[in-house]
Amino acid sequence: MDSDGQGARSLREMEEEAIEEAREIARKRLQQKLQEEANRYGGVFPPQPKKDLASAKDAYGDADGGGDG
Repeated sequence: MDSDGQGARSLREMEEEAIEEAREIARKRLQQKLQEEANRYGGVFPPQPKKDLASAKDAYGDADGGGDG
C-alpha cells in the first residue's frame, strides 16, 4: 500500500497521468513558441480584422448585381 492508504495505482492509471502531463508540457511549449513568434512580428495572433474593411457579406453580397434571385 501507499503511504497515504489508497493502495497501489495500476500501470494504466500511471500511464494516463504521464500522458496528460506530457500533453500539458507540450501545450505550454507550443504556446510559448507561438507567443515568441507573435512578439517577433509585433502583433497579436490571430490578427484582428480591420474595422475599416467591409465585412465578407458586404464584399460578396453585391457580386450578383444586387438581385434577389
